[in-house]
Amino acid sequence: MAHRIYICSAEGNTGKSTVALGALDTLTRRATRVGVFRPIARSTAERDYVLELLLAHEGVVPIPYDDAVGVRYDDVHADPEGALATIVRRFKAVEDRCDAVVIIGSDFTDVGSPTELAYNARIAANLGAPVLLVLGGRVGQGQGRSRTERLGYSDARSADELAQLTELAVEELEREHATLLGIVANRADPERLLEIVEAVAAAAGPNAVAAAGAPAAVPIATWAIPEDPYLVAPSMLAIMGAVDGTLHVGDPELLNREALGVVIAAMSMENVLTHLTEGAVVVVPGDRSEVLLGVLTAHASATFPSLSGIVLNGGFPIAEQVERLIDGLEAGLPIIRTELSSYDTALAITHTRGRLAAESQRKRDTALALFERHVDGQTLLDRLEVATPDVVTPLMFEYGLLERARHGRKRIVLPEGYDDRVLRAAATLLARDVVDLTILGEEIEVRSRAIGLGLDLSKAEVLSNHDFVHVTRFAEEYQRRRAHKGVTLEQARETVQDVSYFGTMMVELGLADGMVSGAAHTTAHTIRPSFEVIKTKPGVEVVSSVFLMALADRVLVYGDCAIVPDPTAEQLADIAISSAETARQFGIEPRIAMLSYSTGESGSGADVDKVRRATELVRERAPQLAVEGPIQYDAAADAAVARTKLPESDVAGRATVFIFPDLNTGNNTYKAVQRSSGAVAIGPVLQGLRKPINDLSRGALVQDIVNTVAITAIQAADAS
Repeated sequence: MAHRIYICSAEGNTGKSTVALGALDTLTRRATRVGVFRPIARSTAERDYVLELLLAHEGVVPIPYDDAVGVRYDDVHADPEGALATIVRRFKAVEDRCDAVVIIGSDFTDVGSPTELAYNARIAANLGAPVLLVLGGRVGQGQGRSRTERLGYSDARSADELAQLTELAVEELEREHATLLGIVANRADPERLLEIVEAVAAAAGPNAVAAAGAPAAVPIATWAIPEDPYLVAPSMLAIMGAVDGTLHVGDPELLNREALGVVIAAMSMENVLTHLTEGAVVVVPGDRSEVLLGVLTAHASATFPSLSGIVLNGGFPIAEQVERLIDGLEAGLPIIRTELSSYDTALAITHTRGRLAAESQRKRDTALALFERHVDGQTLLDRLEVATPDVVTPLMFEYGLLERARHGRKRIVLPEGYDDRVLRAAATLLARDVVDLTILGEEIEVRSRAIGLGLDLSKAEVLSNHDFVHVTRFAEEYQRRRAHKGVTLEQARETVQDVSYFGTMMVELGLADGMVSGAAHTTAHTIRPSFEVIKTKPGVEVVSSVFLMALADRVLVYGDCAIVPDPTAEQLADIAISSAETARQFGIEPRIAMLSYSTGESGSGADVDKVRRATELVRERAPQLAVEGPIQYDAAADAAVARTKLPESDVAGRATVFIFPDLNTGNNTYKAVQRSSGAVAIGPVLQGLRKPINDLSRGALVQDIVNTVAITAIQAADAS
């Protein structure tokens, strides 16, 4: 039977989706097959965005949307008992595919029926799922309030008010025989989190049903998550839908940026300027072209706030000359046109709810970061009695990387500050408090692009690779080290302004602990400076690489797949020893297979002899390592084949480190395994350097960059 958790609230608009996403993310760290189920869908007319958000999480078992839904509101109204039976039946079908299931209760969109919590409690009891109760930290949760009021704290519930709400909700759950696992006060007053936790815990303690298996003396787990303005702010895309508008000009990607305020620009331009605020959406009458151009100019100016977008209302045509002028500005700022009047436009915008949806990276990062900081995931897993599994899934491995990097807390330099993937990865790393970052590029350009993409890079250092002070220092040091090659100071000054050299010099001189590059540059461009400046570790003859291949149930190490084209026997032995060290560094017990087209003594020839000689060298240099070679891949990986070909070997059939005889074989094999089996290939991870420099594929995804930065931080922490 799968582990279950039922996430429900006592009222509408509590931000329950934030808690659901956090709980789901936490479960995927330990359970290998996690599912999502929605007992009551919010609408038959459109798909449930919360359910879609959770189903899109990379750790979730692929479940068709319709299979993840129990019933609709109409079904509950028509026949509550029949609907409950259907919910249980459909849940069982999902549960059969999973080790754990996150169940999301209804949203109180059905006229806020006072019996809705009771019905959710009945569902939870019938599904045998303990309840994680979400309380709303704001009065009315913002309904009917202006955007300014919703972003303030004047509507924050006091600790006593939340305690009273807790008592009522707990009584309701107890009446329906639901088991209470824990309580989260969400969107709570940031200044009173501890007071709120204590009050809610006290209110729940005397009456609450203890979590399954917990002694009666164990208090109900209670947490508080503070209000965050970005999570409650609507995106420009949502605003465009609310005003029934169309994108007139601007970058469609920037529609995902949140609008943090509304400015009605129905006044003179000088007065409009005084009201502009960071992240605001500006409503401009369509016949006020001078105001439109003034707002666009202010947005482009470094002395005024960066805006989220403009809404042109009234449906008035724009003069051709003005259109040409707007095109020439190339601002990228979304300009939305609507037929609505100024009043109706402003009303529609201020009543647009922010929502946590799959397309908003910043909201997703913010929600996960808030949950991680304020909810004890380990306690949650323990109370759900989710045991640590024997297998390691790709997602579990990636979480382990982030957790280790977070504890080491190193500074990594990212030279490619003009690549959107790098900026998105940086935003995720900073939001999750994984590392400190220095991003290379002109500050105003990098930060402006990040703001435009709706990313928060405020915690990052942005440094120009043309900064005079740094260039002078780096040039003097580089020239000193390369003087024997005839490098002059002027040549050094030119060289170190290249982003790869600049970043490498930062690492070498202690201004950063590691560097990750290659999303927009070749491998050679990324690592050449490290050969000249950082050099290899003592006792290491060659810089090589591995890929960490995260299969469905384990992680293997493949080397070398990126650096050394045709290694000698000595280099191959060096690669094997370095790869074993890398494996151990990331929690993988090294059992080395020196791969060839023959196994044992069955083959001969120069290629096999090279692998045989390399195996002997590994045994001489590192006798503590378990190594076998030459050996074919199937004999190294498959226990049944190993029993036939090398029955006495401790490595055959259970190898974890696979050393390929040349780059051609290694590179093609890792890509074949990646594409055919769906394995996550993390790397290339460079090994052998004194300080960590890592390369990216130019086709790297955002998650690839996040993983590589975490790996680099771990390498830096282990080296320090």
